[in-house]
Amino acid sequence: MASNPFIRAISLTGFDQFARRQGLDPSRILRQARVPAMSLQRPEDILSFQQYCSLLQMCRQRSNNALFGLEFGLHQGVDVFGDMFFLIHNARTIGDALLELRANFGLYNGAAQVDLEIVEGVALLSYRTDEMSIVGLPQAEELACGVGLKLMLTLAGDQWQPEAVMLRHPPLADERGYRQALGITPTFSAAHTGLLFDACVLTQPLDRSSEALHQILATHLSGIERLSTDVMPGYVRQLLRNLLPSGRATIDKVADCMAVTPRTLQRHLAQENTSFQQLLDETRQQLARNYLLVPTVSLTHVAHLLGYADVSTFSRAFHRWFGMSALEWCSQSGVSRQPLLITSRMKDQL
Repeated sequence: MASNPFIRAISLTGFDQFARRQGLDPSRILRQARVPAMSLQRPEDILSFQQYCSLLQMCRQRSNNALFGLEFGLHQGVDVFGDMFFLIHNARTIGDALLELRANFGLYNGAAQVDLEIVEGVALLSYRTDEMSIVGLPQAEELACGVGLKLMLTLAGDQWQPEAVMLRHPPLADERGYRQALGITPTFSAAHTGLLFDACVLTQPLDRSSEALHQILATHLSGIERLSTDVMPGYVRQLLRNLLPSGRATIDKVADCMAVTPRTLQRHLAQENTSFQQLLDETRQQLARNYLLVPTVSLTHVAHLLGYADVSTFSRAFHRWFGMSALEWCSQSGVSRQPLLITSRMKDQL
């Protein structure tokens, strides 16, 4: 399965508290990494995986903690899965739970895959990405290992221990730090990133499993859109709504927020049979209708909110979209603006 460069903001679960514990200012470092602070309150938001990795790397440097990602993952634990954890926890066995994780991981992360392999009685729960050169990727992979370890301890019990923790990269800190955090020294520069353990645990039943609740949760999650490239137009619209009032809603700015090049952005949008200009026009049209339905919002203010330099430019665009002037559209929609215009002129004369 091909990956795409986006994840959901639920991946930052617990960031505010953990960053403060590391002596960091969460708002400041999010701003420096170009990650919207509001994403901490909106777990369904979409983030660039490259930005996510860069944020982890920046936190590692600013906190002077080489194991920031690993410790953050251990801090997050199963909370990072959100609703998906309840689906996992209500599976029949641990093996079924991990298969649910593998099947549904794409709901929250389009840049990486989780896999479960069994060879000669040994199971490997792995985390992999197609990219190898992203700055901060080792931090993200160690975070995933921390989360995976917490998940297995939750499912199998506090006494469970992996046979090995495997990391694709060399150690980022003294090996004693890893042993203190994980209870085991990882195998570094391995072929995979993940946990190696006795496959017998996969048949262990889960005490709290409920077939009825599992089915309800499966139905709920089936309504969540998987993170594939076809969510990109929606993400672009979201960014445009945020950028329009500042007059910075350009393809260069949007691409920069998504940590991709303008050409890459256009290519992805073309694959969805749309373009940046089309999305910009559609977003402005929708917002213009919403704003004009509020009589107290002047045309000058509407033009500003849509990123236009003046009312005349907005008026020409509006006529192109709807074949009539903004005031004619208001009249047809039952919105009276004449009293406001008269009041405005009277004020100008005083």
